[in-house]
Amino acid sequence: MRVLHINKSDVKGGAAVAASRIVHALRGMDVEASMLVAEKSGNDASVVSIANSRREKAKVMYYFLQEVAAFLPHEKSKTSRFAFSLARRGFNLHKHPLVLEADLIHLHWFNQGFLSLKGLEKILQLGKPVVWTLHDMWSFTGGCHYAGDCEGYQKSCGHCPVIQDPSHNDISALQHLKKQAAYAEAPLSIVTCSQWLGSVARESSLLQQHAVISIPNPIDTELYAPVPRKEARKRLHLPPDKKILLFGAANVADPRKGMALLLHALKTLSTRKQADQIELVIFGKTPPRLAEKLPFPARLMHYVSDVETLVDLYNAADVFVLPSLEDNLPNTVMEALSCGTPVAAFRIGGVPEMVAHGICGYLAAPGDADGLAEGIEYLLFKCAEQTCRENARDKVLNHFAPELVARQYLNLYQQLLGEKEGGNE
Repeated sequence: MRVLHINKSDVKGGAAVAASRIVHALRGMDVEASMLVAEKSGNDASVVSIANSRREKAKVMYYFLQEVAAFLPHEKSKTSRFAFSLARRGFNLHKHPLVLEADLIHLHWFNQGFLSLKGLEKILQLGKPVVWTLHDMWSFTGGCHYAGDCEGYQKSCGHCPVIQDPSHNDISALQHLKKQAAYAEAPLSIVTCSQWLGSVARESSLLQQHAVISIPNPIDTELYAPVPRKEARKRLHLPPDKKILLFGAANVADPRKGMALLLHALKTLSTRKQADQIELVIFGKTPPRLAEKLPFPARLMHYVSDVETLVDLYNAADVFVLPSLEDNLPNTVMEALSCGTPVAAFRIGGVPEMVAHGICGYLAAPGDADGLAEGIEYLLFKCAEQTCRENARDKVLNHFAPELVARQYLNLYQQLLGEKEGGNE
């Protein structure tokens, strides 16, 4: 069984990390799984890039810039620049040898100039079974990656709140029609990483004719594992006697990640009795002068590419906080839990499927910054710490271990390939 996974990157971004973990889990089950990406950043031999020469890499960048430029006339603000994808430019992957050799195609996240809607349609027209693991809502909307309060995707889109020129026949309505045509009669099976996203996808008009099942992302539980906190802090040069609150995201300033709400929660927390015991650690791309806005001493780690350092960060922390307003099944939450670190977050998206309130973390009402502050304080000072950490680790081992997830995907592949063979007899 040859399965080809397609994602724009192999390591950059949450979808890339999740896709790579799925490939590794499948290979552990003796599935011949590989990944096709725009540009390869890691050293995994199972990953193949379409851009190996300077000219090909320039083409990747050119398509990306064309996508950005095409959206600029519709851009509402710089913060929404990558909240909507037009998918007009991309590579003709349907002609790639790995695509032609594969028994089954497994799609992930391919926007920003890697695969266009037209290119997607050509892959669907090959007649091979196609599994599409959704890492956001883009597949069933008119172009936005997260719809927020908008429910236009349940009908036909249009009047899109993400763009500056909404109308009945705007770019979201047009893209919705193009997707409708591309998906019609396609051998397409949809997988969502969270049950939340699955329920939303089933409500969409675009996916009502396709099977939608939920399979969580896996995580390497041997790599993301508990280590002595004192040793982790020593390696990171963090104080041994403080309560460490950890926050991280690819882009901390992304409005969807909730930095404004986190700042509110931290200010509330700074008025509490034990506030002088707290220090912050933040990793990921950070906005200028962020440290000046924080009410606690903070260490900004910026982008962390070394996995061992990331594992130490989770283990050094007493609590990981996720202030996101919209999220699917965040890798950071799973990584923290796998290292035995409890999580404070809002009850949004797929987060409640990972964080059991009062057992391995704390869930505040969506957008309730004071409630989030209460949750952080509870986990730092009031919960049964060792029990909470053990519960966090057990949650991951019992639900997100690689072999558990890989078995679900393998069963799906066998079902789809069996149906195809049966149909050809």
